[in-house]
Amino acid sequence: MALRPSQGDGSAGRWNCGLGKADFNAKRKKKVAEIHQALNSDPTDVAALRRMAISEGGLLTDEIRCQVWPKLLNVNTCEPPPVSSMPDEQREGLQEELIDIILLILDRNPQLHYYQGYHDIVVTFLLVVGERLATSLVEKLSTHHLRDFMDPTMDNTKHILNYLMPIIDQVNPELHDFMQSAEVGTIFALSWLITWFGHVLSDFRHVVRLYDFFLACHPLMPIYFAAVIVLYREQEVLDCDCDMASVHHLLSQIPQDLPYETLISRAGDLFVQFPPSELAREAAAQQEAERTAASTFKDFELASAQQRPDMVLRQRFRGLLRPETRTKDVLTKPRTNRFVKLAVMGLTVALGAAALAVVKSALEWAPKFQLQLFP
Repeated sequence: MALRPSQGDGSAGRWNCGLGKADFNAKRKKKVAEIHQALNSDPTDVAALRRMAISEGGLLTDEIRCQVWPKLLNVNTCEPPPVSSMPDEQREGLQEELIDIILLILDRNPQLHYYQGYHDIVVTFLLVVGERLATSLVEKLSTHHLRDFMDPTMDNTKHILNYLMPIIDQVNPELHDFMQSAEVGTIFALSWLITWFGHVLSDFRHVVRLYDFFLACHPLMPIYFAAVIVLYREQEVLDCDCDMASVHHLLSQIPQDLPYETLISRAGDLFVQFPPSELAREAAAQQEAERTAASTFKDFELASAQQRPDMVLRQRFRGLLRPETRTKDVLTKPRTNRFVKLAVMGLTVALGAAALAVVKSALEWAPKFQLQLFP
């Protein structure tokens, strides 16, 4: 995702185009009041804040996100820095801050491993809440919601991806069977999952709206949202040739004009109807069935190798020795000495221990969400 200025009050967009201007303003004003009421409660009404983050329009503004996101992640913080636009001349400094945040989190948490795409999540928080608060929020997120993406291998990430097809099967067996026949797998959704869609959506308003939703929910909610995108595109998929190349090409090109509020609501409904505990057995069976197939799926193996922190950072370190081969990735732009430091840090922490399984961490993180969030 390219670095973009924070959108301020415009970040939520007009979340109900059917309303007249007066009705829209009244509805928005009412929601803002409800959010502030929940924030000012003693203790803070976190359950209400979660409902506000999930419900239509999300948290509306970046100023509100600065106050609510820490509550959703249970991060204690002082007054957050003010949100402002980001002129072009300040973006180089932003990239320095991005490096600082990643280095600090990896240094504090040697069990975590950098993966390609992690910076898409970090930069979203950096743009919305600033460096100091972003560091606290991303560190908490990295040890909870993102924990299983930060293993030394992609085993747990692949396991999470294996929830995708069982969800689709529950809703639309015909679509599921077509995709199985095409042998498309789930690799098309990898970048969606590990960046919370930040890498594939061009409109920053949509990215932060999804972050509102995911922060308020169970850590597996992004895979439910991935499933509803596929389900929404049912007819396009069924009109494809039933082969891996055709279906993968279609699904990997995510539309930019999705009906986000409708899909968010649908993802919540599916989570309630088919919670992870009911899908875990089928996802595990699919993981076992794919053990042999995965070794012959060169695209997946290549993607897996490229996501490993040691692979990514070794490649970038070699790029320093051959300037003509440097990529334009956001992490390669700051000063060389910082870049070498990040590479060395990444290679060091890549030797850490394996992570906990996602289902265990997810259930410990968000108990009773079904009852609290989707009445």
